[in-house]
Amino acid sequence: MKSFRTELENSIVEKDIIELESKIRKFRDGKVDEDSFRSLRLARGVYGQRQPGVQMIRIKIPFGKLTSEQLRRISKVADEYSTGNLHVTTRQDIQIHYVSLDRTPELWAELEKDKITLREACGNTVRNITASSLAGVDNKEPFDVSPYAQATFEYFLRNPVGQDLGRKIKIAFSSSDEDSAYSFIHDLGFIPKLKTIDNKEVKGFKLVIAGGLGAVPFVAQTFSEFITTDQIIPISEAIIRVFDREGERTNRNKARLKYLVKSIGLEAFMKLVEEERISVKEKVFPIDTSLFEIQSAKPLVEAPEITILDSEKFKRWKLSNVIKQKQNGFFAIKIKLQTGDFSTDTARKLATLVDDYAADDIRLTIGQGVVLKFVREAHLEYLFHELNSLGLAEPGAESTADITTCPGTDTCNLGISNSTEITRVLEKLINEKYPDFIYNHDIKIKISGCMNACGQHTLANIGFHGSSMRSGSLIAPALQVLLGGGALGNGEGRVADKVIKVPSKRGPLTLMTILNDFDINKNDGELFNDYYDRQGKRYFYDLLKVIGSSEELTSEEFLDWGHTETFKTAIGVGECAGVTIDLVSTLLLEGKEKLDNAKETLINGSYADSIYHSYSSLINGAKALLVGKQVRTNSQTTIISLFDENFIDTKEIELDGTFQQLALQIKNNEPTAEFATKFFERAKSFAETVVDLRKKQLSNASI
Repeated sequence: MKSFRTELENSIVEKDIIELESKIRKFRDGKVDEDSFRSLRLARGVYGQRQPGVQMIRIKIPFGKLTSEQLRRISKVADEYSTGNLHVTTRQDIQIHYVSLDRTPELWAELEKDKITLREACGNTVRNITASSLAGVDNKEPFDVSPYAQATFEYFLRNPVGQDLGRKIKIAFSSSDEDSAYSFIHDLGFIPKLKTIDNKEVKGFKLVIAGGLGAVPFVAQTFSEFITTDQIIPISEAIIRVFDREGERTNRNKARLKYLVKSIGLEAFMKLVEEERISVKEKVFPIDTSLFEIQSAKPLVEAPEITILDSEKFKRWKLSNVIKQKQNGFFAIKIKLQTGDFSTDTARKLATLVDDYAADDIRLTIGQGVVLKFVREAHLEYLFHELNSLGLAEPGAESTADITTCPGTDTCNLGISNSTEITRVLEKLINEKYPDFIYNHDIKIKISGCMNACGQHTLANIGFHGSSMRSGSLIAPALQVLLGGGALGNGEGRVADKVIKVPSKRGPLTLMTILNDFDINKNDGELFNDYYDRQGKRYFYDLLKVIGSSEELTSEEFLDWGHTETFKTAIGVGECAGVTIDLVSTLLLEGKEKLDNAKETLINGSYADSIYHSYSSLINGAKALLVGKQVRTNSQTTIISLFDENFIDTKEIELDGTFQQLALQIKNNEPTAEFATKFFERAKSFAETVVDLRKKQLSNASI
């Protein structure tokens, strides 16, 4: 691999990219074990895909906001390093596929030229901050949540409290009580509120926590009905710090925040968060909103004259995809991207349209589409004409006819059956047999390739996830059908019920049966979930029972959508949340790196960061010795208590007090220069003790 150096103005970013290149080199040379390297690259957006020898790169787009130049930069990178296809995710990221691992540092450097990062796009980190795509122009919003999402992204990027968590943390900001960002399925979900305090109107948020999808979905619980905007960052940090210390780390299936809160109870968790407030970097964190208060409308330019050849399609597009903004005279345009994909050529042409006819504020959506803002009414016909020529003017954006899906078995290790091709088939079915559903925003359809819900199937009114079913001695691709999920508003929601499993090739028949039954038997004005509740889960099981039978499958039904070979459940090792690293040498190496970071940030005056790095070094050292004794641990709290039990109480190590007293100084002290210096020195001394004792462990083992 050739040597690589960046030419970036930001020294922190440059150091980050050079570190990735260095670790790749060491990994290739066998000097870094695979598990440790996997953890590092995931935190830099580099994700192993289903096809061996290539990587998926996840590009982090805070709350989906892009400039036209950033879209051009991503397109250029995708052409040079990938296949020229851009995939928009349900977390408002962009993914590109089939990238060589050795080229990822230079790819990252190219992106950073337009301030685009890969950092913490994957792994056990604070993931991309999402937000309602209409934020800033939404007629129903109390205020624009965009600056608060941006500030949260900036604060936690490279923040040591979010670098090595037990599992990922997901944060969302909805623009109104409608909760279009689905706050209720996030670790932290924010909903904007206005409250009168001392005769003054104050901005704030309702905060819900501990939601999540995956194989076992949880609806978030209310942490506070109202926190002021200057408390978003301090409270979020306190929550993440508690999760980092108290959360599960061995059983990754139980390592999300939702399990910690369920285990100890919301009240006990909130008490821990309150106790943690003393140690956070900022007690009050005002957020500057001035940059977002400037309307980004372009001066009026005259569009070329065009002739609309399909006036009926234009009418349907205008009714379904064009939204009046709260700013008088301006419109937002929703663009549907089938399966979330579009080519780099299309992206560049879209960027040119934005330059002349929209605000330089492109928003990717959690429904895998695009929103253009501040479009003038006089330009709608021309933009339709141009978008239509690019295949970007299909009516029905964010409607029943716009199905959300993950890549499934196309590229993902965890995919069980194909999700993209069935999405295309079902969308074609809806457009042909139920054309008016392009105006329906009650029924949302979402599909995932497996139970892990990257396609958000568990919050859909009608959801499917990839599965398999046995027929005699053979295995056929299947779809698990889920019904009744969705947002209720104001941070509340409902999880869809698993109803029945059907052969994948009967997916279209299943959807038709559900929609036809709803159309025939619903009451006037009745919404789908109300109809589902009235009829009950058993009713729909009986309705679909014959379709779900595996007794007489045809040869075609043993083939997955888009495939010609016989189906088999080839599932790889998932990397969505990294792995647990138990190798002693790796723990010691990482502990040294954390101590080096503590020293560097102490010198730079970043005292809170230095303290957290010192604490992390203490935990790594303690875990290394415990692993050396084959003592199992499942959280940082357990590491602390077991270290006292195995090393302090036995006098094998002597400290000034217990290890618990040493480590937990982090939660009992303000992040001052004096404490940061003292804590670093204690961590440094402890690291030396750990290395000496580890040498003795190895020496005794060899006797």
